[in-house]
Amino acid sequence: MEIVLLVVGDTQEAYVKDGLAHFLPRLQRYGKFSIQAVSHRDKQLDALKSGDLVVLLDERGKTYTSNGFAVQFQKWMNQGPKRLVFAVGDAYGFSEDFRAEAKGSMALGLMTFPHDLVRLLFAEQLYRAWTILNNEPYHHR
Repeated sequence: MEIVLLVVGDTQEAYVKDGLAHFLPRLQRYGKFSIQAVSHRDKQLDALKSGDLVVLLDERGKTYTSNGFAVQFQKWMNQGPKRLVFAVGDAYGFSEDFRAEAKGSMALGLMTFPHDLVRLLFAEQLYRAWTILNNEPYHHR
C-alpha cells in the first residue's frame, strides 16, 4: 500500500523542506510514502485514483493522541486501500466535491497551522505512528 500526503502547492519554507528531508527516508523504511502537490484545490479530486481511502487533515476533524492516531492509522490500513491519501487543503479548505470523497478527517490540533508546517508535523506524526505500531523506541510512553 502507498501512503500519500496530497497538498496544494509546493513546499515553500526551507526549514520545512529540511525537516521533510529528515523524515522521508525514515518513512520509506516502512513502506511507500510520497508527497503529491497539485496547483489548486480544485485539482485534488483529479489526483485521486480508484481504490483510494481519503483522510482530510482538517481543523474540524477528530483529534488524536499519538497512540490513538497509530491505532486509527492501522484501522485505515486494514481496510485494504490501494492508497491511503491524507489531504491538506488550501487556505479555504477543501472543495465540497473533494470533501465528499473522504472516509475520515483528523485535526493535528486545535490551533491553525501554516499549510507548509502541516506537512512537516504530519510527516513526524506518521513516523511516530509507525514506530508505535512496530514497538520501536522513538515514542516514549
